[in-house]
Amino acid sequence: MKFAEDHNNSRYKITGYDSEGVAINGLIHKQSFILSPMELVNDWQPQDLASLKVEHFDAFYKMKPEVIIIGTGAKQIFPNHEILKYLVQNRIGYEIMDTQAACRTFNIIMAEGRTVVAGMFI
Repeated sequence: MKFAEDHNNSRYKITGYDSEGVAINGLIHKQSFILSPMELVNDWQPQDLASLKVEHFDAFYKMKPEVIIIGTGAKQIFPNHEILKYLVQNRIGYEIMDTQAACRTFNIIMAEGRTVVAGMFI
């Protein structure tokens, strides 16, 4: 068995997930949230993708991400055209995927030392 020292200085890490919630540092979250390696916004107002509006991304951009991930719940569902256009215009990479895939991707990008911000719908 190989061991490797963890050099990741992140304050927040996704430590588990299932269809009912996402664990961040061992604490389960069952509502929508925004997560970066250094910040957690656990009262993100849209509770489903249908309620997502362009102004909900203000909190993302304040965190100065290199990549934005949107976890859309149990299935991958793309947001409306207005939101996709807004993401493209801001010239920051983004990924839209189901929440479990978004959790895995968040951890991988974070481990690379990149600034990733995720918005997760449960």
